[in-house]
Amino acid sequence: MNKPLRRIAIFCGLLVLALLVRANWIQYVKADELATHEKNRRVSIERYAQPRGDIIVDGKSITGSKATEGTDYEYKRTYKNGEMWAPVTGYASQLVGASQIENLEDGILTGNDDRLFFRRTLDMLTGKKKEGGNVVTTLSESAQKAAFEGLGDRKGAVAALDPSTGAILALASTPSYDPGVFAGITNKDGEEFSKLDKDKDKPLVNRALRETYPPGSTFKVLTAAAALEHGLVTDIDAKTKTPLPWIMPGTTTPLKNEGNIPCEDATLRNALRVSCNTVFGKIGSDLGKDKMLETAEKFGFNEEQFTPVRSNASVFPKEMDRAQTALSSIGQFETAATPLQMAMVTSAIANDGVLMEPYMVSQLQAPGLDTIETHEPKKMSEPLSKENAQKLQQMMETVVNDGTGSNARIPGVTVGGKTGTAQHGVDNSEKPYAWFISYAKTAEGSPVAVAVVVEDGSANRDDISGGGLAAPIAKSVMEAVVNNKK
Repeated sequence: MNKPLRRIAIFCGLLVLALLVRANWIQYVKADELATHEKNRRVSIERYAQPRGDIIVDGKSITGSKATEGTDYEYKRTYKNGEMWAPVTGYASQLVGASQIENLEDGILTGNDDRLFFRRTLDMLTGKKKEGGNVVTTLSESAQKAAFEGLGDRKGAVAALDPSTGAILALASTPSYDPGVFAGITNKDGEEFSKLDKDKDKPLVNRALRETYPPGSTFKVLTAAAALEHGLVTDIDAKTKTPLPWIMPGTTTPLKNEGNIPCEDATLRNALRVSCNTVFGKIGSDLGKDKMLETAEKFGFNEEQFTPVRSNASVFPKEMDRAQTALSSIGQFETAATPLQMAMVTSAIANDGVLMEPYMVSQLQAPGLDTIETHEPKKMSEPLSKENAQKLQQMMETVVNDGTGSNARIPGVTVGGKTGTAQHGVDNSEKPYAWFISYAKTAEGSPVAVAVVVEDGSANRDDISGGGLAAPIAKSVMEAVVNNKK
């Protein structure tokens, strides 16, 4: 063979070899990735080739599926009371994909999870059509309804937990949306999603998990916990050494209290009852940023939570001077918290100092309702001792019985709480956020801890606005849980 022909033969051989390598690379190495790639339309067609399994609350499904026509997708997702449950379910849309539980548990709901392999194989042999499994939640329908209806047409969120287990009982966010209006793949579905996506009130955002707000005076319970845990205060009824005015260290600026309240040398109990900025600001400054940060992080700050839906990390600043530490200790400066985080703080106090990991999926079920997985409650941390937790309970119960949280009282039930109003905007020009955190306690223990934030409304710039706007919502959620336990 002459030299030019040999070169051509070698070149053609290399081309054939490259094609073989490429074909094998795609067929074997990249097969799984391509088979499940979001751009592979066959994947989504197969996902909706049969009814999805359901998301369950109190033994009843809050989702469904219905047959569709004129499209490759045989079934689309439906929702019962979709607006109320959207912060829990998320959405499953043929057009835009899935979110939250619908996304995270998609394998179970579609029947494609590896744990269902034996079931799928058996169904294939018997000719039975593939089915999806179910996701059983920890949610309480009555608590969720109380939260959702309590928020009404105001922007805000509610998170409620069972302190003894960490089970999420309510997770409401308003304004909300109905996931069913864009569950399909038509132009109308696209228009509905676009409208929601562009809405300035952000109905698609899960405020209970994904929005961080300045917690205002509700954060003072955490500062009180730090004071007790680090031995700065041992007697909650002893006078503190808090002058009035109190000048923040390194500044000439006095820290102001809201209104004419008795804060000079106030006891820790009374300071929480009337919400003294000076007492808690000075406590934070005296403890210093490291001790305050240590306590905040034991409660879950500066760390994302997974329920399994991800919750944004709440923030307690790591770099502060003493004046900034004082402001952070009363829920201002750069301190920011999700409603879930503040429910966790309250839950740990109600649970005698033990913080349980929050979760909202209790079981995963196969199509035949056999249990695939059961969630076991897990301890997350012990941010304070039982003795100090019970001191804080006494203080929070005083807030409700004889302070700004009176709107949360429930006859025959012990309630502890803390109001808060968090200012925001340039020079505090925006309407404040109204907060209320609380727990209910019966003879059998504490079945519920709640955090409520209302973003707007006719809130005044004092803690009573938290008591006026948010406390009644918390009360209705607590009542719903307590009544279910009877």
